[in-house]
Amino acid sequence: MKHAAELLMPAGSLEKLKVALLYGADAVYMGTPDMSLRTRSNFTLEEVVEGVAFAHAQGKRAYLTLNLFSHNRDCDKLAEYVETIRNVRPDGVIVADPGVFNFVRDAAPELELHISTQANVCSWLSVRFWEKLGAKLVVLAREASFEELKEIRAQCPDIKLEAFIHGAMCMTYSGRCLLSNYMAERGANQGNCANSCRWNYKVKARLKDGTLKEFELNDATKELFDFFLEEEQRPGEFLALEEDGRGSYLLNAKDLCLMPRLNEYLALGMDSLKVEGRNRSAYYVAVTARAYRMAIDDWRRDPENWRPDAYMRELATIPNRGYSLAFHDGQLKHYAHNFEDTHTLAEWEYAAVIAEVMGDAFLLEVKNRMEMGDVLEFIPHASRAPLLLRIYEFEDIRHRRTTTAEGINAGQRPLLRIPFAWFHEEDVAALRSDFPALTIVRKERALTKDAWARLKLDKVAQAAEQGGGNENEYQEKRQELVAAIAEQNAGVTFRTPRLGVEGCCGRGCNGCQHFWNDPRYARARELLKSKKQGRLLSGKEAQRAREE
Repeated sequence: MKHAAELLMPAGSLEKLKVALLYGADAVYMGTPDMSLRTRSNFTLEEVVEGVAFAHAQGKRAYLTLNLFSHNRDCDKLAEYVETIRNVRPDGVIVADPGVFNFVRDAAPELELHISTQANVCSWLSVRFWEKLGAKLVVLAREASFEELKEIRAQCPDIKLEAFIHGAMCMTYSGRCLLSNYMAERGANQGNCANSCRWNYKVKARLKDGTLKEFELNDATKELFDFFLEEEQRPGEFLALEEDGRGSYLLNAKDLCLMPRLNEYLALGMDSLKVEGRNRSAYYVAVTARAYRMAIDDWRRDPENWRPDAYMRELATIPNRGYSLAFHDGQLKHYAHNFEDTHTLAEWEYAAVIAEVMGDAFLLEVKNRMEMGDVLEFIPHASRAPLLLRIYEFEDIRHRRTTTAEGINAGQRPLLRIPFAWFHEEDVAALRSDFPALTIVRKERALTKDAWARLKLDKVAQAAEQGGGNENEYQEKRQELVAAIAEQNAGVTFRTPRLGVEGCCGRGCNGCQHFWNDPRYARARELLKSKKQGRLLSGKEAQRAREE
Protein backbone atom coordinates (compact mmCIF):
# COMPACT_ATOMS: atom_id res chain seq x y z
CA MET A 1 0.00 0.00 0.00
CA LYS A 2 1.24 3.47 -0.87
CA HIS A 3 1.90 6.07 1.81
CA ALA A 4 -1.46 7.14 3.25
CA ALA A 5 -1.16 10.93 3.15
CA GLU A 6 -3.70 12.69 5.33
CA LEU A 7 -6.24 14.99 3.62
CA LEU A 8 -6.58 18.01 5.93
CA MET A 9 -9.48 20.44 5.45
CA PRO A 10 -10.31 23.80 7.06
CA ALA A 11 -13.29 24.20 9.38
CA GLY A 12 -14.56 27.76 9.78
CA SER A 13 -17.67 26.64 11.65
CA LEU A 14 -19.11 23.53 13.25
CA GLU A 15 -21.26 22.89 10.15
CA LYS A 16 -18.23 23.13 7.84
CA LEU A 17 -16.29 20.79 10.12
CA LYS A 18 -18.97 18.14 9.78
CA VAL A 19 -19.26 18.69 6.01
CA ALA A 20 -15.50 18.32 5.54
CA LEU A 21 -15.39 15.02 7.40
CA LEU A 22 -18.49 13.63 5.73
CA TYR A 23 -17.06 14.43 2.29
CA GLY A 24 -13.80 12.61 2.84
CA ALA A 25 -11.36 14.64 4.92
CA ASP A 26 -9.12 12.63 7.22
CA ALA A 27 -8.69 15.59 9.54
CA VAL A 28 -9.80 19.19 10.09
CA TYR A 29 -8.18 22.26 11.64
CA MET A 30 -10.05 25.01 13.45
CA GLY A 31 -9.69 27.80 15.95
CA THR A 32 -11.51 30.45 17.97
CA PRO A 33 -11.52 34.08 16.78
CA ASP A 34 -9.28 35.56 19.46
CA MET A 35 -6.37 33.13 19.77
CA SER A 36 -5.60 32.14 16.18
CA LEU A 37 -5.66 33.55 12.67
CA ARG A 38 -9.42 33.06 12.70
CA THR A 39 -11.05 36.47 13.23
CA ARG A 40 -13.99 35.40 11.06
CA SER A 41 -14.25 31.96 12.63
CA ASN A 42 -17.66 31.03 14.00
CA PHE A 43 -16.27 28.71 16.68
CA THR A 44 -16.69 29.18 20.40
CA LEU A 45 -14.69 26.99 22.75
CA GLU A 46 -17.84 25.00 23.46
CA GLU A 47 -18.25 24.31 19.75
CA VAL A 48 -14.59 23.34 19.51
CA VAL A 49 -15.28 20.68 22.15
CA GLU A 50 -18.25 19.42 20.13
CA GLY A 51 -16.25 19.49 16.90
CA VAL A 52 -13.35 17.46 18.27
CA ALA A 53 -15.79 14.93 19.72
CA PHE A 54 -17.57 14.64 16.35
CA ALA A 55 -14.28 14.07 14.53
CA HIS A 56 -13.16 11.40 16.97
CA ALA A 57 -16.53 9.65 16.73
CA GLN A 58 -15.95 9.44 12.95
CA GLY A 59 -12.49 8.01 13.48
CA LYS A 60 -10.96 11.25 12.16
CA ARG A 61 -8.54 13.83 13.61
CA ALA A 62 -9.01 17.44 14.70
CA TYR A 63 -6.31 20.06 15.19
CA LEU A 64 -6.60 23.41 16.94
CA THR A 65 -4.91 26.56 15.68
CA LEU A 66 -3.05 28.75 18.14
CA ASN A 67 -0.83 30.24 15.47
CA LEU A 68 -0.93 33.97 16.10
CA PHE A 69 2.24 35.88 16.85
CA SER A 70 1.31 37.09 20.29
CA HIS A 71 1.07 40.62 21.63
CA ASN A 72 1.16 41.28 25.36
CA ARG A 73 -2.64 41.38 25.50
CA ASP A 74 -2.75 37.76 24.32
CA CYS A 75 -0.45 36.32 26.97
CA ASP A 76 -2.93 36.39 29.87
CA LYS A 77 -5.40 34.29 27.87
CA LEU A 78 -2.98 31.45 27.21
CA ALA A 79 -3.29 29.68 30.56
CA GLU A 80 -7.10 29.45 30.38
CA TYR A 81 -7.00 28.49 26.71
CA VAL A 82 -4.46 25.71 27.21
CA GLU A 83 -6.27 24.39 30.29
CA THR A 84 -9.47 24.16 28.26
CA ILE A 85 -8.02 22.51 25.18
CA ARG A 86 -6.00 19.96 27.13
CA ASN A 87 -9.33 18.56 28.32
CA VAL A 88 -10.66 18.58 24.75
CA ARG A 89 -7.82 16.29 23.69
CA PRO A 90 -7.22 17.56 20.14
CA ASP A 91 -4.87 15.56 17.96
CA GLY A 92 -2.52 18.50 17.67
CA VAL A 93 -2.12 22.22 18.38
CA ILE A 94 -0.80 24.38 15.54
CA VAL A 95 1.54 27.17 16.74
CA ALA A 96 3.99 29.61 15.18
CA ASP A 97 5.23 31.91 17.96
CA PRO A 98 8.26 30.41 19.78
CA GLY A 99 7.00 31.88 23.06
CA VAL A 100 3.58 30.29 22.63
CA PHE A 101 5.27 27.02 21.66
CA ASN A 102 7.33 27.09 24.84
CA PHE A 103 4.31 27.96 27.01
CA VAL A 104 2.11 25.14 25.64
CA ARG A 105 4.94 22.61 25.76
CA ASP A 106 5.56 23.36 29.44
CA ALA A 107 1.92 23.78 30.52
CA ALA A 108 0.51 20.79 28.63
CA PRO A 109 3.32 18.43 27.60
CA GLU A 110 0.79 15.79 26.56
CA LEU A 111 -0.43 17.95 23.65
CA GLU A 112 1.16 17.27 20.27
CA LEU A 113 2.60 20.50 18.82
CA HIS A 114 2.55 21.30 15.11
CA ILE A 115 4.45 24.22 13.54
CA SER A 116 2.25 26.56 11.49
CA THR A 117 2.94 27.83 7.99
CA GLN A 118 3.21 31.22 9.70
CA ALA A 119 6.65 30.13 10.90
CA ASN A 120 7.75 30.22 7.22
CA VAL A 121 9.71 26.97 7.26
CA CYS A 122 11.45 26.47 3.90
CA SER A 123 14.52 24.39 4.80
CA TRP A 124 15.46 21.14 6.48
CA LEU A 125 17.58 23.16 8.90
CA SER A 126 14.47 24.89 10.26
CA VAL A 127 12.56 21.60 10.39
CA ARG A 128 15.33 20.05 12.49
CA PHE A 129 15.28 23.08 14.81
CA TRP A 130 11.61 22.59 15.61
CA GLU A 131 12.01 18.82 15.80
CA LYS A 132 14.67 19.20 18.51
CA LEU A 133 12.32 21.44 20.49
CA GLY A 134 9.66 18.74 20.47
CA ALA A 135 7.45 19.51 17.46
CA LYS A 136 5.79 16.45 15.96
CA LEU A 137 4.80 18.01 12.62
CA VAL A 138 5.96 20.99 10.56
CA VAL A 139 3.74 22.75 8.03
CA LEU A 140 6.04 23.83 5.24
CA ALA A 141 5.65 27.30 3.73
CA ARG A 142 3.75 27.68 0.47
CA GLU A 143 6.89 29.30 -0.92
CA ALA A 144 8.93 26.06 -0.72
CA SER A 145 9.34 24.44 -4.14
CA PHE A 146 8.77 20.75 -4.77
CA GLU A 147 12.52 20.17 -5.16
CA GLU A 148 13.04 21.74 -1.75
CA LEU A 149 10.32 19.52 -0.28
CA LYS A 150 12.11 16.47 -1.64
CA GLU A 151 15.33 17.48 0.06
CA ILE A 152 13.55 18.29 3.32
CA ARG A 153 11.83 14.91 3.28
CA ALA A 154 15.16 13.15 2.71
CA GLN A 155 16.94 15.12 5.44
CA CYS A 156 14.09 14.86 7.98
CA PRO A 157 12.66 11.33 7.79
CA ASP A 158 11.49 11.09 11.41
CA ILE A 159 9.14 14.07 11.69
CA LYS A 160 5.76 14.51 10.04
CA LEU A 161 5.65 17.03 7.19
CA GLU A 162 2.65 18.91 5.85
CA ALA A 163 2.29 20.82 2.57
CA PHE A 164 -0.41 23.13 1.21
CA ILE A 165 -2.00 21.78 -1.96
CA HIS A 166 -5.03 24.02 -2.50
CA GLY A 167 -6.42 27.44 -1.57
CA ALA A 168 -5.74 31.15 -1.68
CA MET A 169 -2.18 32.41 -2.00
CA CYS A 170 -0.73 35.25 0.04
CA MET A 171 1.27 37.92 -1.78
CA THR A 172 3.80 37.98 1.06
CA TYR A 173 5.48 35.16 2.94
CA SER A 174 2.68 32.89 4.13
CA GLY A 175 0.57 35.55 5.78
CA ARG A 176 3.37 37.75 7.18
CA CYS A 177 1.93 40.82 5.44
CA LEU A 178 2.20 44.50 6.37
CA LEU A 179 0.00 45.89 3.57
CA SER A 180 -3.16 45.26 5.56
CA ASN A 181 -1.72 46.89 8.69
CA TYR A 182 -0.55 49.93 6.77
CA MET A 183 -3.63 50.50 4.60
CA ALA A 184 -6.49 49.41 6.86
CA GLU A 185 -5.00 49.03 10.36
CA ARG A 186 -5.97 45.38 10.32
CA GLY A 187 -3.34 42.85 11.32
CA ALA A 188 -2.86 40.09 8.76
CA ASN A 189 -1.01 37.85 11.19
CA GLN A 190 -3.72 38.44 13.80
CA GLY A 191 -6.26 36.87 11.44
CA ASN A 192 -7.83 40.15 10.35
CA CYS A 193 -6.33 40.69 6.88
CA ALA A 194 -8.06 43.30 4.72
CA ASN A 195 -6.76 41.55 1.56
CA SER A 196 -5.08 44.73 0.32
CA CYS A 197 -3.33 42.64 -2.32
CA ARG A 198 -6.73 42.09 -3.98
CA TRP A 199 -7.41 45.81 -4.52
CA ASN A 200 -7.13 47.75 -7.77
CA TYR A 201 -4.28 50.29 -7.95
CA LYS A 202 -3.68 53.24 -10.30
CA VAL A 203 -0.76 55.54 -11.03
CA LYS A 204 -1.35 59.21 -10.24
CA ALA A 205 0.87 62.20 -10.99
CA ARG A 206 0.93 65.44 -8.97
CA LEU A 207 1.42 68.63 -10.98
CA LYS A 208 3.41 71.61 -9.75
CA ASP A 209 0.21 73.46 -8.78
CA GLY A 210 -0.71 70.60 -6.42
CA THR A 211 -3.46 69.06 -8.55
CA LEU A 212 -3.56 65.32 -9.20
CA LYS A 213 -3.93 63.90 -12.67
CA GLU A 214 -4.58 60.35 -13.78
CA PHE A 215 -2.50 59.35 -16.80
CA GLU A 216 -3.00 56.45 -19.14
CA LEU A 217 0.43 55.02 -19.83
CA ASN A 218 0.29 53.16 -23.12
CA ASP A 219 1.78 53.10 -26.61
CA ALA A 220 0.05 56.37 -27.56
CA THR A 221 1.33 58.40 -24.60
CA LYS A 222 4.64 56.78 -23.78
CA GLU A 223 6.50 59.37 -25.87
CA LEU A 224 5.09 62.15 -23.69
CA PHE A 225 5.75 60.74 -20.23
CA ASP A 226 8.18 58.32 -18.63
CA PHE A 227 7.60 57.09 -15.07
CA PHE A 228 10.25 55.11 -13.21
CA LEU A 229 11.10 53.73 -9.81
CA GLU A 230 14.66 54.31 -8.60
CA GLU A 231 15.94 52.56 -5.49
CA GLU A 232 18.08 54.79 -3.27
CA GLN A 233 21.21 52.65 -3.34
CA ARG A 234 20.97 51.93 -7.09
CA PRO A 235 21.17 55.35 -8.76
CA GLY A 236 20.65 55.23 -12.48
CA GLU A 237 18.83 51.86 -12.41
CA PHE A 238 15.32 52.79 -13.52
CA LEU A 239 12.34 50.43 -13.24
CA ALA A 240 9.69 51.43 -15.76
CA LEU A 241 6.02 51.78 -14.76
CA GLU A 242 3.43 50.98 -17.40
CA GLU A 243 -0.32 50.89 -16.90
CA ASP A 244 -3.51 51.80 -18.71
CA GLY A 245 -6.43 53.79 -17.32
CA ARG A 246 -8.18 50.77 -15.84
CA GLY A 247 -5.68 50.34 -13.05
CA SER A 248 -4.33 46.93 -12.16
CA TYR A 249 -4.69 44.17 -9.58
CA LEU A 250 -0.92 44.04 -9.59
CA LEU A 251 -0.64 41.99 -6.36
CA ASN A 252 -3.57 39.64 -7.02
CA ALA A 253 -2.33 36.04 -6.87
CA LYS A 254 -4.44 33.24 -8.30
CA ASP A 255 -5.51 30.32 -6.14
CA LEU A 256 -3.13 27.46 -5.47
CA CYS A 257 -4.15 24.13 -7.00
CA LEU A 258 -1.62 21.29 -7.04
CA MET A 259 -4.04 18.65 -8.28
CA PRO A 260 -2.11 18.41 -11.60
CA ARG A 261 0.98 17.44 -9.55
CA LEU A 262 -0.76 15.62 -6.69
CA ASN A 263 0.78 12.28 -7.68
CA GLU A 264 4.25 13.72 -7.05
CA TYR A 265 3.34 14.79 -3.51
CA LEU A 266 1.78 11.42 -2.78
CA ALA A 267 4.81 9.55 -4.09
CA LEU A 268 7.13 11.76 -2.04
CA GLY A 269 5.56 10.59 1.20
CA MET A 270 4.17 13.80 2.66
CA ASP A 271 2.27 13.04 5.85
CA SER A 272 -0.45 15.68 5.46
CA LEU A 273 -1.88 17.54 2.46
CA LYS A 274 -3.52 20.77 3.51
CA VAL A 275 -6.35 22.78 1.95
CA GLU A 276 -6.78 26.47 2.81
CA GLY A 277 -10.18 28.16 3.10
CA ARG A 278 -11.50 28.76 6.62
CA ASN A 279 -13.70 31.61 5.35
CA ARG A 280 -15.04 29.78 2.32
CA SER A 281 -18.49 28.20 2.08
CA ALA A 282 -19.58 24.69 3.01
CA TYR A 283 -19.90 24.11 -0.76
CA TYR A 284 -16.19 24.85 -1.21
CA VAL A 285 -15.30 22.55 1.68
CA ALA A 286 -17.46 19.70 0.39
CA VAL A 287 -16.45 19.73 -3.27
CA THR A 288 -12.74 20.30 -2.57
CA ALA A 289 -12.63 17.49 -0.02
CA ARG A 290 -14.55 15.19 -2.36
CA ALA A 291 -12.28 15.87 -5.35
CA TYR A 292 -9.04 15.31 -3.44
CA ARG A 293 -10.46 12.29 -1.62
CA MET A 294 -11.26 10.61 -4.95
CA ALA A 295 -7.89 11.61 -6.41
CA ILE A 296 -5.89 10.28 -3.46
CA ASP A 297 -7.83 7.01 -3.31
CA ASP A 298 -7.50 6.46 -7.07
CA TRP A 299 -3.75 7.10 -6.96
CA ARG A 300 -3.30 4.59 -4.16
CA ARG A 301 -5.16 1.96 -6.20
CA ASP A 302 -3.37 2.59 -9.50
CA PRO A 303 -0.59 5.22 -9.40
CA GLU A 304 0.81 4.40 -12.85
CA ASN A 305 -2.45 5.23 -14.66
CA TRP A 306 -3.48 8.18 -12.47
CA ARG A 307 -4.51 11.35 -14.34
CA PRO A 308 -5.78 14.65 -12.86
CA ASP A 309 -8.31 15.64 -15.52
CA ALA A 310 -11.51 14.31 -13.94
CA TYR A 311 -10.70 15.85 -10.55
CA MET A 312 -9.80 19.19 -12.13
CA ARG A 313 -13.23 19.29 -13.78
CA GLU A 314 -14.76 18.84 -10.33
CA LEU A 315 -12.58 21.60 -8.82
CA ALA A 316 -13.61 23.90 -11.68
CA THR A 317 -17.15 23.91 -10.27
CA ILE A 318 -15.88 25.83 -7.20
CA PRO A 319 -15.63 29.64 -7.47
CA ASN A 320 -11.94 30.49 -7.77
CA ARG A 321 -9.57 33.25 -8.93
CA GLY A 322 -8.01 30.96 -11.50
CA TYR A 323 -5.78 28.05 -10.54
CA SER A 324 -1.99 28.06 -10.44
CA LEU A 325 0.88 25.76 -9.49
CA ALA A 326 2.38 28.78 -7.66
CA PHE A 327 5.88 27.95 -6.33
CA HIS A 328 5.79 24.25 -7.22
CA ASP A 329 8.56 24.68 -9.81
CA GLY A 330 10.40 27.27 -7.74
CA GLN A 331 10.10 30.22 -10.11
CA LEU A 332 6.71 31.93 -10.06
CA LYS A 333 5.34 32.56 -13.56
CA HIS A 334 3.20 35.52 -14.61
CA TYR A 335 0.37 33.08 -15.27
CA ALA A 336 0.02 32.81 -11.49
CA HIS A 337 -1.36 36.36 -11.26
CA ASN A 338 -4.68 37.84 -12.33
CA PHE A 339 -4.09 41.47 -13.27
CA GLU A 340 -7.57 42.24 -14.64
CA ASP A 341 -10.01 40.81 -12.14
CA THR A 342 -10.07 39.66 -8.51
CA HIS A 343 -13.41 37.85 -8.27
CA THR A 344 -13.89 34.16 -7.59
CA LEU A 345 -15.81 32.63 -10.49
CA ALA A 346 -17.22 29.30 -11.64
CA GLU A 347 -19.97 28.00 -13.87
CA TRP A 348 -21.61 26.46 -10.79
CA GLU A 349 -22.73 27.78 -7.42
CA TYR A 350 -23.92 26.64 -4.00
CA ALA A 351 -27.66 26.01 -4.34
CA ALA A 352 -28.69 24.42 -1.03
CA VAL A 353 -27.85 21.97 1.71
CA ILE A 354 -30.04 19.14 2.97
CA ALA A 355 -31.11 20.23 6.44
CA GLU A 356 -33.20 17.16 7.23
CA VAL A 357 -34.30 13.87 5.67
CA MET A 358 -37.97 13.20 6.40
CA GLY A 359 -39.94 10.04 5.80
CA ASP A 360 -40.93 11.06 2.29
CA ALA A 361 -38.86 14.13 1.40
CA PHE A 362 -35.69 16.18 1.69
CA LEU A 363 -35.77 19.56 3.39
CA LEU A 364 -33.35 22.01 1.74
CA GLU A 365 -31.91 25.22 3.14
CA VAL A 366 -31.57 27.50 0.12
CA LYS A 367 -28.21 29.29 -0.31
CA ASN A 368 -28.66 31.08 -3.68
CA ARG A 369 -31.60 32.11 -5.79
CA MET A 370 -33.32 29.30 -7.69
CA GLU A 371 -35.30 29.70 -10.89
CA MET A 372 -38.02 27.44 -12.24
CA GLY A 373 -36.32 24.87 -14.49
CA ASP A 374 -33.00 24.87 -12.65
CA VAL A 375 -31.24 21.50 -12.52
CA LEU A 376 -30.11 20.69 -8.98
CA GLU A 377 -27.14 18.39 -8.45
CA PHE A 378 -27.18 16.51 -5.14
CA ILE A 379 -23.51 15.72 -4.42
CA PRO A 380 -23.16 12.37 -2.60
CA HIS A 381 -20.72 11.84 0.25
CA ALA A 382 -19.41 8.50 -0.96
CA SER A 383 -20.49 7.61 -4.52
CA ARG A 384 -19.26 9.54 -7.54
CA ALA A 385 -22.35 10.25 -9.62
CA PRO A 386 -24.42 13.27 -8.50
CA LEU A 387 -28.20 12.94 -8.33
CA LEU A 388 -29.94 15.29 -10.78
CA LEU A 389 -33.35 16.92 -10.38
CA ARG A 390 -34.95 19.63 -12.50
CA ILE A 391 -37.17 21.69 -10.24
CA TYR A 392 -40.45 23.31 -11.31
CA GLU A 393 -42.12 23.94 -7.95
CA PHE A 394 -40.96 25.57 -4.73
CA GLU A 395 -42.74 24.42 -1.58
CA ASP A 396 -41.42 26.63 1.22
CA ILE A 397 -42.59 25.02 4.45
CA ARG A 398 -40.93 27.70 6.61
CA HIS A 399 -43.13 30.44 5.15
CA ARG A 400 -46.00 28.09 4.22
CA ARG A 401 -46.22 28.95 0.55
CA THR A 402 -45.83 27.18 -2.77
CA THR A 403 -44.96 28.83 -6.07
CA THR A 404 -44.31 27.67 -9.62
CA ALA A 405 -44.28 30.90 -11.62
CA GLU A 406 -41.47 32.65 -9.77
CA GLY A 407 -38.06 31.79 -8.46
CA ILE A 408 -37.15 31.76 -4.80
CA ASN A 409 -34.54 33.90 -3.02
CA ALA A 410 -32.12 32.74 -0.36
CA GLY A 411 -32.39 35.97 1.63
CA GLN A 412 -35.77 34.95 3.03
CA ARG A 413 -34.18 31.72 4.37
CA PRO A 414 -36.73 29.39 2.75
CA LEU A 415 -36.88 25.72 3.67
CA LEU A 416 -37.85 23.73 0.58
CA ARG A 417 -39.58 20.39 0.68
CA ILE A 418 -38.39 18.06 -2.12
CA PRO A 419 -40.60 14.93 -2.19
CA PHE A 420 -38.91 11.63 -2.94
CA ALA A 421 -41.70 11.07 -5.48
CA TRP A 422 -40.02 13.65 -7.74
CA PHE A 423 -37.10 11.23 -8.19
CA HIS A 424 -39.05 8.84 -10.41
CA GLU A 425 -36.42 6.18 -10.96
CA GLU A 426 -34.62 6.26 -7.61
CA ASP A 427 -35.00 3.81 -4.74
CA VAL A 428 -36.35 5.64 -1.69
CA ALA A 429 -34.17 3.69 0.75
CA ALA A 430 -31.09 4.60 -1.30
CA LEU A 431 -32.11 8.27 -1.29
CA ARG A 432 -32.27 8.27 2.50
CA SER A 433 -28.95 6.47 2.95
CA ASP A 434 -26.89 8.10 0.18
CA PHE A 435 -28.02 11.69 0.74
CA PRO A 436 -28.23 12.33 4.50
CA ALA A 437 -28.35 15.69 6.25
CA LEU A 438 -25.49 18.05 5.28
CA THR A 439 -25.49 16.85 1.68
CA ILE A 440 -24.53 19.77 -0.56
CA VAL A 441 -26.58 20.75 -3.62
CA ARG A 442 -25.28 22.85 -6.51
CA LYS A 443 -26.65 24.33 -9.73
CA GLU A 444 -25.43 26.13 -12.83
CA ARG A 445 -24.79 29.85 -12.49
CA ALA A 446 -25.67 32.54 -15.03
CA LEU A 447 -22.52 34.50 -15.91
CA THR A 448 -21.92 37.86 -17.59
CA LYS A 449 -19.83 38.25 -20.73
CA ASP A 450 -16.78 39.43 -18.79
CA ALA A 451 -17.08 36.48 -16.39
CA TRP A 452 -17.04 34.01 -19.28
CA ALA A 453 -14.02 35.82 -20.72
CA ARG A 454 -12.24 35.51 -17.36
CA LEU A 455 -12.91 31.77 -17.17
CA LYS A 456 -11.55 31.28 -20.71
CA LEU A 457 -8.41 33.23 -19.82
CA ASP A 458 -7.97 31.15 -16.65
CA LYS A 459 -8.05 27.91 -18.65
CA VAL A 460 -5.53 29.15 -21.19
CA ALA A 461 -3.22 30.46 -18.44
CA GLN A 462 -3.42 27.19 -16.54
CA ALA A 463 -2.51 25.21 -19.66
CA ALA A 464 0.36 27.57 -20.48
CA GLU A 465 1.75 27.38 -16.95
CA GLN A 466 1.88 23.60 -17.26
CA GLY A 467 3.55 23.72 -20.66
CA GLY A 468 0.46 22.96 -22.73
CA GLY A 469 -0.40 26.42 -24.06
CA ASN A 470 1.31 29.43 -25.58
CA GLU A 471 1.91 33.07 -24.70
CA ASN A 472 0.18 34.49 -27.79
CA GLU A 473 -3.10 32.76 -26.98
CA TYR A 474 -2.82 33.92 -23.38
CA GLN A 475 -2.35 37.57 -24.40
CA GLU A 476 -5.21 37.30 -26.91
CA LYS A 477 -7.61 36.01 -24.24
CA ARG A 478 -6.36 38.67 -21.84
CA GLN A 479 -7.28 41.44 -24.28
CA GLU A 480 -10.71 39.86 -24.79
CA LEU A 481 -11.21 40.02 -21.03
CA VAL A 482 -10.11 43.68 -20.92
CA ALA A 483 -12.69 44.56 -23.59
CA ALA A 484 -15.45 42.57 -21.87
CA ILE A 485 -14.75 44.24 -18.52
CA ALA A 486 -14.86 47.71 -20.11
CA GLU A 487 -18.19 46.89 -21.73
CA GLN A 488 -19.66 45.37 -18.58
CA ASN A 489 -18.57 48.20 -16.26
CA ALA A 490 -19.69 51.09 -18.44
CA GLY A 491 -21.79 53.34 -16.18
CA VAL A 492 -21.65 50.93 -13.22
CA THR A 493 -21.06 52.46 -9.78
CA PHE A 494 -21.23 51.19 -6.20
CA ARG A 495 -23.49 52.73 -3.56
CA THR A 496 -21.04 52.15 -0.70
CA PRO A 497 -17.23 52.32 -0.36
CA ARG A 498 -15.39 49.14 -1.26
CA LEU A 499 -12.41 49.17 1.07
CA GLY A 500 -13.97 49.28 4.53
CA VAL A 501 -11.19 51.32 6.15
CA GLU A 502 -13.43 53.81 7.94
CA GLY A 503 -13.13 52.91 11.63
CA CYS A 504 -14.15 49.40 12.66
CA CYS A 505 -17.16 47.40 13.79
CA GLY A 506 -16.09 47.59 17.43
CA ARG A 507 -16.72 43.92 18.12
CA GLY A 508 -13.17 43.10 19.18
CA CYS A 509 -11.31 41.50 16.30
CA ASN A 510 -7.83 40.58 17.49
CA GLY A 511 -5.92 42.15 14.63
CA CYS A 512 -7.83 45.44 14.36
CA GLN A 513 -5.63 48.35 15.43
CA HIS A 514 -8.69 50.64 15.40
CA PHE A 515 -10.28 48.59 18.17
CA TRP A 516 -7.19 48.05 20.31
CA ASN A 517 -5.79 51.59 20.16
CA ASP A 518 -8.60 54.07 19.43
CA PRO A 519 -9.95 55.76 22.63
CA ARG A 520 -13.47 55.48 21.21
CA TYR A 521 -13.36 51.73 21.87
CA ALA A 522 -12.07 51.87 25.44
CA ARG A 523 -15.45 50.86 26.88
CA ALA A 524 -15.79 48.05 24.32
CA ARG A 525 -12.37 46.71 25.31
CA GLU A 526 -13.51 46.56 28.93
CA LEU A 527 -16.70 44.72 27.96
CA LEU A 528 -14.73 42.22 25.92
CA LYS A 529 -12.76 41.19 29.02
CA SER A 530 -15.97 39.83 30.57
CA LYS A 531 -16.65 37.59 27.57
CA LYS A 532 -15.71 33.95 27.39
CA GLN A 533 -12.74 33.23 25.18
CA GLY A 534 -13.73 32.86 21.57
CA ARG A 535 -16.70 35.23 21.81
CA LEU A 536 -16.68 38.71 20.32
CA LEU A 537 -19.08 41.50 21.22
CA SER A 538 -22.40 41.40 19.42
CA GLY A 539 -23.28 44.24 17.08
CA LYS A 540 -25.68 45.70 19.64
CA GLU A 541 -23.10 45.45 22.44
CA ALA A 542 -20.51 47.20 20.29
CA GLN A 543 -22.94 49.97 19.41
CA ARG A 544 -23.96 50.42 23.05
CA ALA A 545 -20.33 50.56 24.15
CA ARG A 546 -19.60 53.35 21.66
CA GLU A 547 -22.58 55.33 22.95
CA GLU A 548 -21.66 55.02 26.64
